[in-house]
Amino acid sequence: MDMKKRDIYLLSIIIVLVLLSFYYDKLIIQEISLIRNLFLNDFFLGITFVSSEIIILFFLTSLFLPRKKRKWILPLWLTLGLSVVVSYLLKIIVHRPRPFQQGIVSILPILQNANYLTWNFSFPSFQAMLAFCSIPILSKEFPRFKYVWITFAFLIAFSRVYFGVHFMSDVLVGGLIGYLIGLTILSIQEKNKFFERIYGKIIGK
Repeated sequence: MDMKKRDIYLLSIIIVLVLLSFYYDKLIIQEISLIRNLFLNDFFLGITFVSSEIIILFFLTSLFLPRKKRKWILPLWLTLGLSVVVSYLLKIIVHRPRPFQQGIVSILPILQNANYLTWNFSFPSFQAMLAFCSIPILSKEFPRFKYVWITFAFLIAFSRVYFGVHFMSDVLVGGLIGYLIGLTILSIQEKNKFFERIYGKIIGK
């Protein structure tokens, strides 16, 4: 199976999962809330802490600081920036309340004071989008590291459902859109070296 057919196949599966998740969102999040325990609470609280946008930005940027990798910093930043913009535009447009705000599941007391403003809606998951958008670039430049990051991205996405701050469809759509954003930026860079030329002008080459 070549790359194009494989991508179409995977995309088709994800779309089916998204459609199913919209239908079973309430049931899925209620069932997941039943597995909560002290160990998983602490584990996913740790995942939530290290998945903040500031930590992800600095960590990913640091990976590309070596001279041979620096040309990818601009594409990475643009990918992360676009994910932020697209995420919050969709949140405002869709206006979907979070699961705990609808009374479907409870939220942990430690998360009650989190910054879930009225306008900060559930769909799509910003954290999932941010985690998945960097996968295409990381897969190209750090192929051995990509599976570690993919695992981390899935844990981030699951933690949002586990704590009742997102539905399953929120994280699936967020992850999918983020990945497509990253894939688009990577494609632009590989086809015409657009960001590499900008980087060359910045450093005077």
